[in-house]
Amino acid sequence: MQNLTAPDLAAWLADESRPSPVLLDVREPWEVQTAHIAGSVSIPMRDIPARSEELDDDATIVCVCHHGARSASVAMFLETQRGFKNMINLQGGIDAWSRQVDPSVPTY
Repeated sequence: MQNLTAPDLAAWLADESRPSPVLLDVREPWEVQTAHIAGSVSIPMRDIPARSEELDDDATIVCVCHHGARSASVAMFLETQRGFKNMINLQGGIDAWSRQVDPSVPTY
């Protein structure tokens, strides 16, 4: 599993020459309603084991949570238990995104 900063993810998403990653938001539904990155796929952490087949195991997936701990756990699980090859954790989570990239995304 790799780690990625919010500014680096923003640069990646803005770079039209690079394929965009899947943004997997593993927070609870109320958290996603409060703040999210446009285009994210929402699957709460607790549902990942039952719903991992919904994800393309060949895709590059950036896991997102509030501060980066849950998303790191999910990325590690998908990599070690499900065989996903291209897992990335967003360091600092949506909080870092809000503070460093897009202040219009609420903090909580």
